[in-house]
Amino acid sequence: MGIYTLPLSPSKPSFSSLKQPFRNFNSPICRCYFLKSYDYSFHKYGFSLPSTSNSNSRTSSYKLAGKRSREFKVRSAAVPESRNEVTSIDERIKVLQLGSMFALWYLLNIYFNIFNKQVLKVFPFPATVTAFQFGWGTVVILLMWALNLHPKPKISRSQFAAIFLLALGHTVGNLLTNVSLGKVAVSFTHTIKAMEPFFTVLLSALFFGERPSLWVVSSLVPIVGGVALASFTEASFNWIGFGSAMASNLTNQTRNVFSKKLMVRKEETLDNINLFSIITIISFLLLAPSAFLLEGVKLSPSFLATQGFNVKDLCIRLVLSGFCFHTYQQVSYMILQMVSPVTHAVGNSVKRVVVIVSSVIFFQTPVSPINSLGTALALAGVFLYSRAKRIKPKVA
Repeated sequence: MGIYTLPLSPSKPSFSSLKQPFRNFNSPICRCYFLKSYDYSFHKYGFSLPSTSNSNSRTSSYKLAGKRSREFKVRSAAVPESRNEVTSIDERIKVLQLGSMFALWYLLNIYFNIFNKQVLKVFPFPATVTAFQFGWGTVVILLMWALNLHPKPKISRSQFAAIFLLALGHTVGNLLTNVSLGKVAVSFTHTIKAMEPFFTVLLSALFFGERPSLWVVSSLVPIVGGVALASFTEASFNWIGFGSAMASNLTNQTRNVFSKKLMVRKEETLDNINLFSIITIISFLLLAPSAFLLEGVKLSPSFLATQGFNVKDLCIRLVLSGFCFHTYQQVSYMILQMVSPVTHAVGNSVKRVVVIVSSVIFFQTPVSPINSLGTALALAGVFLYSRAKRIKPKVA
């Protein structure tokens, strides 16, 4: 049986010595090599050269093995701490990612309202503008699926029927919002849209018999009072703008309330991105012919030239509004996949504050102290409503 040299130095792999074993261990060359290797390894680890007796050699080997075993145990005990560090780093990355998503959501919403208002000021055709925005989103969605950036959905007939109703509400709600933005100030439209929780509670009670808690009802008082106060003192008040914003609230919240009842089967649910994508495509297909019937072909070069529009400037702002419109809603649905609906509602209420303040600054909208008080009351009520929804009623 051949004897193999096993140098203990970690810098030299032991497998190289296994390829050519020494057949004659008693030869001087072999014995010299073994003793040098053995001596090098033990001096490296702080051991003195043992005697040549077999018992002492075995004892030294056991001591070395014991030391390595203790080192292994110490390193193994340090593994849970490193795992906790990795977990904390992952959590920080997720928080940073979520914060970036919220910031992007707010920023895109600010720019959408600015570009959209600029377009509607000089091009007062809200149906055409809304159809263009849905069309832009449709192009982006088709490219996303074509490039396999997101998996394509598979839709059943029952799903399509439910999604179609949601898309119908989505189409009418966005159209009415653009009608309002074309008639009144951006800040006033968003103040009126703070009434959304009121319509949610009202529709849920009327159609499904859901009784709101005392905290929820209490939070609606400052919302209604604040919107009323802001409306009475609004310099740009217009009944068409006011009515369109209110109708938009009713349409959007009807969509939201019934969506909970329509999409109930878990095996048929879609992820939020694909659901929003399908709704956008259906909305474009619904609104494009309707815009043609209501307003005619308004984006033709001949019409724009005869009306004296700056075609290049108008088209740039229209494209930017379409890009921001689709992207901010896409980011909103992505955030909804990462957080709870209540957290998303709180973020939405903060977003409304950011949009109102930024639009007042950008457009230099005249705001009276009473108007500011009404807006602040309404937005505070929205925040209280989102907090009140977290309070679960006590089971008797």
